Amino acid sequence: MFSAFSSIDDDSVPARTPTDSAVKRLDGIGHVLSGLDITAIQTQADVNRTLWTLDAANKCVRAVLAEFRTQPATEQLVRKSRNLIDLIERARDQVVSFRVLARS
Repeated sequence: MFSAFSSIDDDSVPARTPTDSAVKRLDGIGHVLSGLDITAIQTQADVNRTLWTLDAANKCVRAVLAEFRTQPATEQLVRKSRNLIDLIERARDQVVSFRVLARS
């Protein structure tokens, strides 16, 4: 399991405002990603599926942020978004490295 996502608490923020709802969606994305088990990748199909999942999650995070283009996003929303995007990029790098090592 990619443990960087496992510390995300998806029950900590009650959704009362649009920002709270966005934060909950980001927490949900992190929760889904916490189920990825990069160490279990064995085939090229596993690599492709994991990369697809990471890319889809990245697009979802960016879509949540796009909702706030016309209004200021809170620091919490920006911080969570950046954190998730960074974690997704690191996980993607690990998967791509795995693919390179598997071909060697």
